[in-house]
Amino acid sequence: MKTMIRIACSLALLLAVAMAADISGKWTGDMPGRGGDTTATTFTFKVDGEKLTGSMTGPQGDVPLQEGKVSGSQVSFSTTLDFGGNSIKILYKGTVSGDSIKMTREREGGGGQAREFTIKRSGT
Repeated sequence: MKTMIRIACSLALLLAVAMAADISGKWTGDMPGRGGDTTATTFTFKVDGEKLTGSMTGPQGDVPLQEGKVSGSQVSFSTTLDFGGNSIKILYKGTVSGDSIKMTREREGGGGQAREFTIKRSGT
């Protein structure tokens, strides 16, 4: 009986990992900024199981993704930006739906309003 339970649990875990959204590749979108301005931003994602790595490219250059995770259709990661010696950690969360990801971003600690935006899979 214990063997059957172990097998069932192993299969469930394997299925959960296999069902994690495959978002590997380039995604683009307009990220909201202050005062309603938007900035064209490209995300390059690499997925290995539930681990997400990659980078974000915008006016600040390439910024590595940190603490990345994919679980089913849910995606999360953070970035750390340096503004004149002040480091700011930004938290990103998203939901994958086909070739788009609806994202939210906010400063760690809740400083400021969470902003929503959508990125789409890039053909390049």
